[in-house]
Amino acid sequence: MINTILIANRGEIACRIIRTCRKLGIRSVVVYSDADADSLHVQMADTAVSIGPSPATESYLDSAKIIAAAKRTGADAIHPGFGFLAENPSFAEQCGQAGLIFIGPSPEAMTAMGNKRAAKALVMAVGVPVLPGFVGEDQPDEKFIAEAERIGFPLMVKAADGGGGKGMRLVQQAADLPDALVSARREALQAFGSDEVMLERALLNPRHIEVQVIGDYHGNLIHLGERECSIQRRHQKIIEETPSPVVDADLRQQLGETAVLAARSVNYHNAGTVEFLLADDGQFYFLEMNTRLQVEHPVTELVTGIDLVEWQIRIAEGEALSVTQDDVEMTGHAVEARVYAEDAANQFLPATGSVLWWQTATDEGIRIDSGVQTGDSVSVYYDPMVAKVIAYGVDRKTAVRCLHRALQKTIFLGVKNNLSFLQAVLRHPEFRIGNLSTSFIADNLANWQPEAGDSILALIVASLAQFEAHPQLALNGGFWRNNLNRPQLYRYLVGDEEIDVLVTAVPRKPSHFRISLSTIPHQEMDVMLHEGQPSHMILTIDGWRKTAVYGQSEASWFVHSDAGVVVLQAVSLLPEPKTAADVGGSLRAPMPGSVIAVLVEVGQAVEASQPLMKLEAMKMEHTIRAAGEGIVTEIYFGVGDVVEASVQLLQIRAVNTSES
Repeated sequence: MINTILIANRGEIACRIIRTCRKLGIRSVVVYSDADADSLHVQMADTAVSIGPSPATESYLDSAKIIAAAKRTGADAIHPGFGFLAENPSFAEQCGQAGLIFIGPSPEAMTAMGNKRAAKALVMAVGVPVLPGFVGEDQPDEKFIAEAERIGFPLMVKAADGGGGKGMRLVQQAADLPDALVSARREALQAFGSDEVMLERALLNPRHIEVQVIGDYHGNLIHLGERECSIQRRHQKIIEETPSPVVDADLRQQLGETAVLAARSVNYHNAGTVEFLLADDGQFYFLEMNTRLQVEHPVTELVTGIDLVEWQIRIAEGEALSVTQDDVEMTGHAVEARVYAEDAANQFLPATGSVLWWQTATDEGIRIDSGVQTGDSVSVYYDPMVAKVIAYGVDRKTAVRCLHRALQKTIFLGVKNNLSFLQAVLRHPEFRIGNLSTSFIADNLANWQPEAGDSILALIVASLAQFEAHPQLALNGGFWRNNLNRPQLYRYLVGDEEIDVLVTAVPRKPSHFRISLSTIPHQEMDVMLHEGQPSHMILTIDGWRKTAVYGQSEASWFVHSDAGVVVLQAVSLLPEPKTAADVGGSLRAPMPGSVIAVLVEVGQAVEASQPLMKLEAMKMEHTIRAAGEGIVTEIYFGVGDVVEASVQLLQIRAVNTSES
């Protein structure tokens, strides 16, 4: 029996595995980097071992450190979770050599399915349908260009190793292929250690359907139905559900049997997922097989009642599956939303910062898989997904409605996040009727911007929080006052608009205020503060009782209500003298990250929109481009340097004008 499991991962998946370990009476050990020393998974585990610096290459991807930690703590087995070393056959082999059980498939199966090119050839041989493409070992650009002409456009350039949208580029015409090959290879090398790529005919507007399979060492291999994973951005899933709105019993049987056929071709055991693209005509094509637990596994667990992590462990112990294919029943409907620290209104750029407040819904039918807590920091070093919110209902309508409400009640303050965007997807009429495809976001929400939220409530909450904390001191200005009956002034920026708030305590009426805003002249609001705990406020404004949760980070105030989150910037009443702004073509990092390519040199002339530098953060690549023509006069960072958000990266002197 397995008595102790070391979890070679972090965040929400580490916490989720710990919960099953507790259920089975298994001792849990986790590893952590410097950035995760105070993280939730460290606090939840029975014990934890430090494995080094924050960069994943020096900690979570260092197999030697992880195996040493397992031996040191007396672990019997290692569970890799997903990501990091989960699909690394070399790591699985090292575990076996160290006398540790690897909770996952065999290294041979991982090798066979880990390379998309080889996997595609393998499943074709057993009759699994695939899209036309080029999967040859011959990799020069000339060969790809010739094969692209044969396949036809549009097509996809895809990393042969790995997945998750990394090393993937859609190419619409031949002229764009060389640049796509360069960027896909670079991203693939960084993410998976191999720059091998392949070509595949692009199936426009397909559905992304995947099938969960699980097998044991006794020859039993079954599927647990399909998951609809079509709602994606950057080729990465953000909302998944089961069953799919368009898969009927016959198609489900075809998909399931094909997935099992693909898995049997590599003698697969443990949990895995076979992914397909589904065309409008009902034809489906093999995409890849993920030889690990999937991020979206909770929806399958909810509709089948099967704990996949539990069965991963039982299979690793040599136990035979206790259910047959005929025993598998899908009851009800489940939908999952991935909560990311990212700016959904700005190309989904990853975000970092301190979590001022984290709170989730506790409603019936809601499951939360989270690795974040109040006080944590979201760092640049890891994937920006912090949690998953999953809803279960008797039917799709109920599950979607419950998930939407749960997201409304999820409070994530201090870091930009996609909670509002997820709600917008769930509200969209096309989503409600199940009309989905991988281009859903581009087709329906390309220009999405968050709703304004209740800015009046936010202004009142921030002002009362300051007034109650220091009634004698106008914090925004730093001056003292001795007449508390006079209005107290606070000033904020809401977007680009500057708004003054005047707060007056009503004499002889505790917790009663009159408040006016400069944007609503000649009108005072009657406000009663019922409860004003730190970060939480209940108040009545002109007869309307409202609740808010808030947090402050320096001059920024974050206020959450049912209407969403409003961010205010406090403005000093006694500002410092203004200094000259940066001049020149100063180009700043739109996000924290590391420099992966410098594409220009000092003294080089550049044109508008010309690529200058590439940054990578949280597994995503971003290109810095010139705003206009000019000459590069300074380059402040090189490949490998870590930069903070908004730091100046380069300097460009505009041509024939003053520096811009």
